[in-house]
Amino acid sequence: MAKSQSASLDRKKLLADPIMVTTIVLLIVFLTIFILYPLTILLVDSFISDSGITLDTFKRVMELANFRRAITNTLKVGFLVGIASALIGLLFAYVEVYVKLRTRFMEGLFKVVSMLPVVSPPFVLSLSMIMLFGKAGIITRFLLKIYDNSVYGFWGIAIVQTLTFFPVCYMMLKGLLKNIDPSLEEAARDMGASRFKVFMTVTFPLILPGLGNAFLVTFIESIADFANPMIIGGSYDTLATTIYLQITGAYDKEGAAAMAVVLLGITLIMFVVQKYYLEAKSTATLSGKASRERMLITDKSVTVPLTIICSALAIFVVLMYICVPFGAMFRTWGYDFHLTFKWFGQVFTKYKGFKAFKDSFILSFISAPITALLSMIISYLVVKKKFKAKGFIEAVSMLAMAVPGTVLGIGYIRGFSGGIFGSGFLQGLYGTGMILVIVFIVRSLPTGTRSGISALRQIDKSIEESAYDMGADSFKVFMTVTLPLIKDSFLSGFVTSFVRSITAISAIILLVTPSYLLITVQINEFAEKGSYGIACAFASILILITYGSVLIMNILMKYFGTSRKVKALD
Repeated sequence: MAKSQSASLDRKKLLADPIMVTTIVLLIVFLTIFILYPLTILLVDSFISDSGITLDTFKRVMELANFRRAITNTLKVGFLVGIASALIGLLFAYVEVYVKLRTRFMEGLFKVVSMLPVVSPPFVLSLSMIMLFGKAGIITRFLLKIYDNSVYGFWGIAIVQTLTFFPVCYMMLKGLLKNIDPSLEEAARDMGASRFKVFMTVTFPLILPGLGNAFLVTFIESIADFANPMIIGGSYDTLATTIYLQITGAYDKEGAAAMAVVLLGITLIMFVVQKYYLEAKSTATLSGKASRERMLITDKSVTVPLTIICSALAIFVVLMYICVPFGAMFRTWGYDFHLTFKWFGQVFTKYKGFKAFKDSFILSFISAPITALLSMIISYLVVKKKFKAKGFIEAVSMLAMAVPGTVLGIGYIRGFSGGIFGSGFLQGLYGTGMILVIVFIVRSLPTGTRSGISALRQIDKSIEESAYDMGADSFKVFMTVTLPLIKDSFLSGFVTSFVRSITAISAIILLVTPSYLLITVQINEFAEKGSYGIACAFASILILITYGSVLIMNILMKYFGTSRKVKALD
């Protein structure tokens, strides 16, 4: 009874606040039009024809040998990459949390490896793999004297994706391992169990849900990945590349829509399991923090081999990233290794580099603050307010995380170049810079929202309630009390959105028009042609931009962040 009265009072307060009601309505409209509507149009295209509801398009698509092969290929790569990334991520996390690292170099190396995939374009490692291990690769051709080695296909995609995605698993599992109470493991050790037995019987069962969570996150990333299979896949087709070729090569929009629905179905099933089962189970298994500091492993028989394995792998990943700027400075990769800056010069003189960087920077810079603010508003509504549409807003804003970029791109083509918006403003969005900005916002929204929700749950309600008691409305409370307290999350969301937008390719490659030149599209185009010098030059400059953005954010958070003020108050 008391709960129903409290809920009724909350609704009355909400309805009495026109700014809050307007915000909620606008959010629902935005999420419906730019996330739900394109996906609904894909379903309509796939199931409905002039004769009514039909499965003819699916039947036609399933009869295509290349599509059936693409499904098998995608699942094979996804499972291998998911398992390998989770295991390598677990190894790195275990070494950092449990093993006493003897040098700061190792700690710094781990941090670099965890950050590199965030600040680099998604296909950098594919370029490096071709340049190091391809037919003209430095390692294969010049060191091992192998002249016919091919890195294209299943193993090329699997290795590159594993090296790209395992840092994500590492960051996820590191937090889980830190939350295990050391007393549980030490009790087993006191009873005579070996370290391996303690790990298998105590540690591993505790992190198993988290490990499954890391596997599914990586699996979803792998099957949704477009850039790496496009560059290093060769004739090994995956669903993402097959969908792209179906619409750009075969000009079959209905067939591409049906293929997109199949890919969307797989990712959605995995996302639901990951989000609403494994993530919740992992949180329930490891609730709270460790009761005391962990005794780190110092036994050389354990520390030395684990440190060597992780160091070797980490150095290899860093070297692969370093390979990209060198690829831009060699005269002809694989044949003439004299240093030159001609490729950097051609980026700006011959290949409209200034326009590509300007367009990418402006569009990403426009989308970043909008995404960060929207994320904080959604987080605020989800955590601090009670209203009937709250579940809808949270679910739909997170849905974009499960939608592969290629699927979203086709949804936007079908939805905004026709659909129910046959004419008018929304029809006019297609082919403009605004549609690219909207795609950037939609793709980055889940990341910012999750960060905002975590930050807001740490703020005591009484801080905001005192502002309400003094007569402030929701808008004023949010702008003057809540936002300043979570400005670290806002800044992080801003930079993360900017970096994700400027390095995006899968969602925008189908939407970009000749009016706009985007860096990632240029890199993809030159890499496909085999013009690795130009591709590496574009990629090197892009990495500098993204790394510089993250560096500036860290400096701002260090000197102007909330945590600094809290320490000063203490």
